[in-house]
Amino acid sequence: MSVRPFVAWPDKRLRTVAQPVAEITDATRAIWADMVETMEAMPGLGLAAVQIGVLQRLAVVDCSQERGQVVLLANPEVLHASGKMRDHEEASPNLPGVSATITRPRAVTVRFLNSEGLEEERDFVGVWATSVQHQIDHLNGRMYFDHLSKMKRDMLLRKAKKLQG
Repeated sequence: MSVRPFVAWPDKRLRTVAQPVAEITDATRAIWADMVETMEAMPGLGLAAVQIGVLQRLAVVDCSQERGQVVLLANPEVLHASGKMRDHEEASPNLPGVSATITRPRAVTVRFLNSEGLEEERDFVGVWATSVQHQIDHLNGRMYFDHLSKMKRDMLLRKAKKLQG
């Protein structure tokens, strides 16, 4: 296991749709292990493989207070999203120093392959739902700021560029 470096915005890999995972292998589990270690080192609530330059549909999420409740997801897809929305401050290590309040469904049902290679459906609520949706966005070549108006997005990107020097 190792902490991997983040791909820096505007690297084109962050705009690339990740490839589906055909099966869960030891190589897949090794990538997940690195992702968990990288997420914990941030520290963060989730990480998508594309954020570290791996163009596979893999994500990890751990929004527990005590940590150690990580969910490993391959090929995650939202089956159902609640009509009730929730605001949450989101950021990304791929674009450090900036964040924005994003509105997303408060709860989602997600289907994914788990670490055993079995298809699983799970309900995520609150910050867990926000993080899972954020990771799925990354796997689809989207960033959290794509949910902002053009004016707010442009302001955020200008601020980030200024911070990067």
